[in-house]
Amino acid sequence: MNQEASETTALMRRAQKKPPTPLPKLQLGIIMLTLVCGPIAAGSIYPYVNELVSELGITGSDERRAGYYAGLESLFYVTQAMTVLQLSSASDYVGRKPTLWMSLFGTSLSMLCFGLSRSFWMLVVTRCLTGFSNGNLGIIKTALADLTDRSNQAQAVAFLPIMWELGSAFGFFLGGQLSQPQRRFPNMFPGTFWGHYPYFLPSLATGSFVGLVGLLVLLFFKETAPHKKRPIWDGLDDPNGHISISPPSTPRSLLQLFTFPVMISLFNNIALSLLNIAVVSLVPLFFAMPITVGGLGLPPQKIGSAMAIQGVAIAGFQLLFFAKITRRFGERAVMIAGLSMFPVIFGLMPVISTVAQQAGQSAAVWILVAFLLSLNILPDMCLGVVWMFLNASAPKESRGAVNGLGQTAVSVARAIGPALSTSLFSLSVERNLLGGYAVYAILGAISVGAVILAMRLPRELWEEEDL
Repeated sequence: MNQEASETTALMRRAQKKPPTPLPKLQLGIIMLTLVCGPIAAGSIYPYVNELVSELGITGSDERRAGYYAGLESLFYVTQAMTVLQLSSASDYVGRKPTLWMSLFGTSLSMLCFGLSRSFWMLVVTRCLTGFSNGNLGIIKTALADLTDRSNQAQAVAFLPIMWELGSAFGFFLGGQLSQPQRRFPNMFPGTFWGHYPYFLPSLATGSFVGLVGLLVLLFFKETAPHKKRPIWDGLDDPNGHISISPPSTPRSLLQLFTFPVMISLFNNIALSLLNIAVVSLVPLFFAMPITVGGLGLPPQKIGSAMAIQGVAIAGFQLLFFAKITRRFGERAVMIAGLSMFPVIFGLMPVISTVAQQAGQSAAVWILVAFLLSLNILPDMCLGVVWMFLNASAPKESRGAVNGLGQTAVSVARAIGPALSTSLFSLSVERNLLGGYAVYAILGAISVGAVILAMRLPRELWEEEDL
């Protein structure tokens, strides 16, 4: 028995040394396009949502209260968290392809309805529908695993954060450049429709793009899920012509997964996601609010352009330097350094506000804004690193469950972050807490706690023997 196991192990090791399997480029390209749809749908409303809320009159003409209602961005992630596990499980039974294209078409339709909404409650309903239909990140990662093997998986996974940032940048660009088209391009958009629905065009562009990707999935994506459960083979015949079968490992119960490696990785994932989405939500609000209430008074076009440039810069940096920096300094050091940027970000925003109140939208303000946006490069590197820690902490037979826990926790954190940050902003300026800057003090304190939490991570990725 030991001899058979040794021979099997040796054969598997020799098999692992073969050249990487070529990636299925068309199928992988379609999967990457489906990944882009999520951040586009999530981020396209950020440049104009504060202006939209103010124009609907639900703030009572008090611009300081816009942050309370702009927190409807959280609804996307709240409802997404409710469907992540369900959609992923459904893909095991009906297949990856139908669950993917149905979720994409649902997202497309809900974005169109969002652009036609003229009341706060209609915005709430349509944003919830967008989140419900967009809980497909688990399917995307599962399909990616179906399409790759151990020899080429890292090569494919390296594109995940890059595509996410490009999707976010594209979403910010669409939301900023296409809002209020009649006001900006009256000759191209005449009539009363565009005046009554000034934010339908970015929703139309976003919904059309997502719908087109859904059509590509329907027509060209090949199903990757197996039709039925099969035993786990090692894939190699022994010298006597028999096929060796490795019995599947029994997955651990949910309670058994609550080990220190899993929990510390999970908590770091939650902290990073909470702070990351808090910044993504707070920065556009900070840009949009009038200088007199602690903002910069920028229009949606400038907000969208600035955040789109940031997204492209982050994606380029990830592509060129992520692997080199991680190898040079280690995953733990990258995680600590990235989280350490959040206290600086929250500390810099009141400084920019003070300069703007004294000098307006001067060159000094724009230099500080550029510095502020560049600080997000390191925290975004942590998104890949924390995923590596989470996967390394998971027992082999329960990696799906651990990743499911992680994705659900991330969705919940992303649901809390926008409402927390934007509501704290409005509360701070409305009641003049710490001169209107209490939001930055509170989020700064949370980010310091996140840095301390990251220090509990090991210097190297978790080893299976430790589990």
